[in-house]
Amino acid sequence: MSGHSKWATTKRAKAAVDAKRGAIFTKIANVITIAAREKGGDPDTNFTLRMAMEKAKQANMPKDNITRAIKRGTGEGGGQEVAELLYEGFGPAKSQFIIKCLTDNRNRAGASIRHLLAKHGGSLGAVAWNFEKKGVIRILKEELKNTNVKLDDLELSLIDIGAEDLLPEEEGVTIYTKIEDLQAVKKFLEEKNIKTETADIEFIAKENQKIEGEDREKIEKLIEELEDCEDVADYYTNAVL
Repeated sequence: MSGHSKWATTKRAKAAVDAKRGAIFTKIANVITIAAREKGGDPDTNFTLRMAMEKAKQANMPKDNITRAIKRGTGEGGGQEVAELLYEGFGPAKSQFIIKCLTDNRNRAGASIRHLLAKHGGSLGAVAWNFEKKGVIRILKEELKNTNVKLDDLELSLIDIGAEDLLPEEEGVTIYTKIEDLQAVKKFLEEKNIKTETADIEFIAKENQKIEGEDREKIEKLIEELEDCEDVADYYTNAVL
């Protein structure tokens, strides 16, 4: 069901070297700002904000940065407004990408995405027809071992709450839900003391494309540059590497 694995992306964010830490903090701060702007600055009543704050804590983002980002979203902190933009396009081997930008400079973001796609043999183009939005929760294998929980024992309960699919992967387990059921499934896991690595709404490809050889290396380079781009908050692809 999933394309390029996001496990590696999460690991890189956690182990960010100092040179990239500022860019990662900027990305997470923008996610927090958008969440606070849309549904308020209280994480107890704003699930999206709570998820963004968890992401910030996992990346060891200072508390002051989190507070400033929330205030910016609620209009208390000033600064330029952050816009959320989605770009569709093709990467190497006609792989498909949806790229989410959170930026205070629309022109810069658009130019950056066009440049990165073109640099790696791709271009902007309509691909959203092959993606659908889903809730996605990832749990590390080590977390399941530490809590001595077998998801097989919880599978029926998870399905009753709203889990559509449980996908065992090398790094752990990915759970897919409908958007409206993401919060309930995450809450159920928390009640079982199961820590989630990520919990977010993502674009999931309906049809994936297996990529090998030189094309795989090209896509990996494109992904690396997308992750390094300050305006890019996230990306989704049908490429299976």
